[in-house]
Amino acid sequence: MRELLTSAQMRAIEQAAMGSGAVSGLELMERAGRGVVEAIFEEWPALARAPQRAAVLCGPGNNGGDGFVVARLLEAWGWAVELFLYGDPAALPPDARANFERWGRRPGTIEEATARDDLQADVVVDALFGIGLVRPLEGLDALLRLLSGRGEGRPAIVAVDIPSGLCADSGRVLAGEGLHGPAAVSADLTVTFHRAKLGHVLGDGPRHCGRLVCKDIGLSSWEKILPPEAPDLCHRAAPADPALMAKSQGDHKYAHGHALILSGPKARSGAARLAARGALRIGAGLVTVAAPKSALEECAAQLTAIMLRHCDGAAGLDELLEDARLNALCLGPGLGLGGETRDLVRRALQSGRACVLDADALSVFAEAPEALFEMLHGGCVLTPHGGEFARLFPDIAAKLEAPAESGPAWSKVEATRAAAARAGCVVLFKGADTVIADPTGRCVVNAACYARAAPWLATAGAGDVLAGFITGLLARGLAPMRAAETAAALHVEAALEFGPGLIAEDLPEVLPRVLRALELQAGAGLQVPAWTGRPSA
Repeated sequence: MRELLTSAQMRAIEQAAMGSGAVSGLELMERAGRGVVEAIFEEWPALARAPQRAAVLCGPGNNGGDGFVVARLLEAWGWAVELFLYGDPAALPPDARANFERWGRRPGTIEEATARDDLQADVVVDALFGIGLVRPLEGLDALLRLLSGRGEGRPAIVAVDIPSGLCADSGRVLAGEGLHGPAAVSADLTVTFHRAKLGHVLGDGPRHCGRLVCKDIGLSSWEKILPPEAPDLCHRAAPADPALMAKSQGDHKYAHGHALILSGPKARSGAARLAARGALRIGAGLVTVAAPKSALEECAAQLTAIMLRHCDGAAGLDELLEDARLNALCLGPGLGLGGETRDLVRRALQSGRACVLDADALSVFAEAPEALFEMLHGGCVLTPHGGEFARLFPDIAAKLEAPAESGPAWSKVEATRAAAARAGCVVLFKGADTVIADPTGRCVVNAACYARAAPWLATAGAGDVLAGFITGLLARGLAPMRAAETAAALHVEAALEFGPGLIAEDLPEVLPRVLRALELQAGAGLQVPAWTGRPSA
């Protein structure tokens, strides 16, 4: 299952399970605590071989109840365990209270833990606040500083469900005016339950979670309350389906479409050439770069399998589009910010063809984004980065960038859904936490984090190649949402395949190895794990 849950969706699943009578809250808490201990020993096997020291920080809710279970289980393993409680034991919810009583003795207070310079532990368990946190951690500055440092000799920090201070729905740190230092715990290991939450993969989530492990606590039977087509359910991007990428015997080149990439003028054609290379490598049958006269010579010197046509202005584009076989267009990379670009976009959209708008094709409408929205149709994909998104959707961006003072905080998922609804087409909001949404609210997160972290993608031209990947898939006949999410997934896989030292030109060239690996995995009946994108039996 590839769902990413909000805190409310997770609670709904838990309530459905408990309401059925098949499992109690106490049993779920016990399973969660056991899952945390298992994850600790799996992450650091040496810790299971000899008694260690642990400090367990428990909060005033059920996350604290999980912490009581962890403390009891570690002590039964022979560990020396100190437990600290935030709040009044009498105010604990019933299940957490029951596990507090099973602990059987007075815990220390969070104030006592905060007063120390060192918690004198090998492992510190953060069970202060879980996925239901709705307010900043005010008054805990000293403790947060203790749990947010990095360096040799620091204890391992393990967060239960999500690091305290982080919004589980947005991955944003809840920061109030009373905080004058770190506002969230920085964990080495985060152990969540049943499914990953949006906040684990969005925003600051990966930076604070460290390594993420998801433990099964027996809730799969109750996922039916959230059907896969539910409009508010968000999914992780699936690995590319080899069947979508395959070509059949007897196919000719036009069976896989003809992509047209518009180029900017002389000395600005490189971005279009990158996009064109991406479109060709991802399987478009033909790719043509349409360039103004000033750029023809430099394009001709660089292009071989990619065709080249002269195109000066909207009239030139009209002439090219008389060829009905040109079925997918890409405008924006290196195109320029003048009125001619607006005219080109207008003509391209009027043609009704599938269209990727990137970079300059978006920014040129910054002063009047409504003019662009009026022209867009369902065959379009917009691919803004953060700055371009803010220029097209300033009110949505402002809401996303405002300080997160309470939870659930406004998330990149909500922002992208709102943008797609306004634009009336697919929006791919780029970043390490790329979010893709269509006007119906269907949403996918392509998170390049944890084992799929690909920081090398932060390089000039990588976005142009992504635009080309999407255009090539549109030319091959994929629907806009499927083309965008498939291209985004392959973009990350290509970066992972190449590794450090990547430049944009490498992405199309390494793609054949990625596609071949997908075919081999499919042929061997292998499945791609949720986080790594690598095969497992």
